[in-house]
Amino acid sequence: MSEATPGRENEDFVAAGPGWVVLLDGATAPPGVDSGCRHDPAWLVRRLGGRIAALLALEDGKPLPDLVAEAIKVTGEAHTATCDLDNPDSPSATVSLLRCRGEAAEWFVLADSPIVLDVGEVKVVRDDRVDHLPSYTLEGVRRSRNSPGGFWVASTKPEAAYEGQTGEVPVGGLKRAAVLSDGASRLVERFEHMGWDDLLRLLEEEGPRELIRRTRAAEAESEAAPPRGKRHDDATAVFVRF
Repeated sequence: MSEATPGRENEDFVAAGPGWVVLLDGATAPPGVDSGCRHDPAWLVRRLGGRIAALLALEDGKPLPDLVAEAIKVTGEAHTATCDLDNPDSPSATVSLLRCRGEAAEWFVLADSPIVLDVGEVKVVRDDRVDHLPSYTLEGVRRSRNSPGGFWVASTKPEAAYEGQTGEVPVGGLKRAAVLSDGASRLVERFEHMGWDDLLRLLEEEGPRELIRRTRAAEAESEAAPPRGKRHDDATAVFVRF
């Protein structure tokens, strides 16, 4: 399930097929920033996410970082004639993938949209580099974006795909999993209303709609926007049973 920030276009993208899940979370552009691109994050996530989904649907045996790199390259080619792809503020997105291939469940995470795996114990896969930047000013984030020692997102550089976190677990030992945008992980990560095992239990028993409903309620009860980030956010959650 995916739900936009109230009153705004949804900048998340989600797709699933036999044995795979794709989730992207577009980065909302700060007001007044010239991205050098005529397209917005919603366009980027649809193009990029759709390309990744198509590659996965073809049952391509390529490693997940290779698929993401190819999708970034092809997406860039779709607008290089109209947009400045060298602009450091070009639209960008997180990428989280889960794929079953043979006896293994493979995962890929680029930036802070987590994957939660129940392998008898709960394992959380999350790229937390954005949480450790030296500066969160507009210029500080710009300097750190897609650079060594900073953080990496899917935007205009195919090489960013090789900065993502990857791994696998045996399918036989995997009980359930969740693929989340950071807007859907807030009950754990921001509001601390529950733990990851509680989140998995909620998804299994009541579904993604209830998770997002509770997230919206927690956002509404919050008196102000947090020091970093937005008071409200697009929220997307996929629950997978094995």
